[in-house]
Amino acid sequence: MSVRRLATTQPDSFAFNADSEAEVAFWMNKYPPERKASAVIPLLWLAQKQEGWVSEPAMREIAARCAMPYIRVYEVATFYTMFNLEPVGVHLIQVCGTTPCWLRGADGLKAVCEKRIGKKGRGHLSADGKFSWEEVECLGACSNAPMVQIANSEGDYYYEDLTPQALEAILDDLAAGKRVEPGPVTRRHCSEPTNAKVGVLEDASLFDGSRAGRFELPNRARPQEPLAEERKSRPASGAAGTGGEAAIAPKKARKTAADGAAAAEAEAEKPAPRKPAAKTPAAKKPAAKKPAAKKDE
Repeated sequence: MSVRRLATTQPDSFAFNADSEAEVAFWMNKYPPERKASAVIPLLWLAQKQEGWVSEPAMREIAARCAMPYIRVYEVATFYTMFNLEPVGVHLIQVCGTTPCWLRGADGLKAVCEKRIGKKGRGHLSADGKFSWEEVECLGACSNAPMVQIANSEGDYYYEDLTPQALEAILDDLAAGKRVEPGPVTRRHCSEPTNAKVGVLEDASLFDGSRAGRFELPNRARPQEPLAEERKSRPASGAAGTGGEAAIAPKKARKTAADGAAAAEAEAEKPAPRKPAAKTPAAKKPAAKKPAAKKDE
C-alpha cells in the first residue's frame, strides 16, 4: 500500500454539526468509559460524511472525544483507504475494474468518467467541484456487472447493470441536484435472470410446495427386506448341494466367528511369557590343603 499523507492545505478548525452530534452520542454511549477509543472509526466516518473528507483538525477533535493520543487517530485514518485525507468531489464515483466488470464493459464507464470529470484520483475534481472518480477493486456485485459505487453525504450506493449511456444520465441528474435511485438501472430485482421465462418469486408454485406433488417416488422395498420373488428363489437353509448354512449364515453366527478370529489374533500377538532364569550353582571353593607331615629326622 502506498504512503498516505494529509493534504497540504488544512482548515483552521473542525466541529461536528447538530446531526452529527446525535450520531456521536450514540457511538460514545455504546462503549464503557474506559473503552472510548473503540469509537474512533465511527467518529472518523461521521466526520467524513459531514465534510466529505477527514481533516487534521477533525482528527484532533476525535482524539479528544475518544481520550486517546492524536497519533493513534492519525494511524487509523491513514491506514484505512476508505478515509479521504484530502477534499474530494461532492460525489465520489468509484468504478469497479475487476474481471467480471471489465468483461461486461467497465472500460466504457472509465472513459465516461475521464471525459466528464477528468484525471483519475480522489484529489482531481471536476471543473464544478461536484465530481471526482477512482478505479477500485471488486465491490461484490459481480452478477450485476458493470457497476459503480457513488459516495456522497447521503451514503454509499451501488448503481448496477450500467452502460456508458446510463452512467452519463446518472451524472447529469447528480449535477442537476436530482436524487438518483440506486440499484440496477434495468430495474430488475437484485440479480434475477434477465431472460427468465418465469419471474423470480412471482409464480407461487415455485415456493409454496405445490410442485412437490407432481413427483412420486417409486414404491420400492426397503433395503433390509428383500422382494418376495427373491425370497422364493433362495434355497432353504441346509439344503444339500446349495451351501445351506454356509451360503446364508445367520448374523449372530458370523459375529461369533469374527469375534473368535479377532480374539485368536489378539492372543497370537501377545508376547510370550518370560521364563525365570535358571540359577547357576555357586562355584565350589577349593578344599584347603592339609600341611604335609614332618618326617622324622
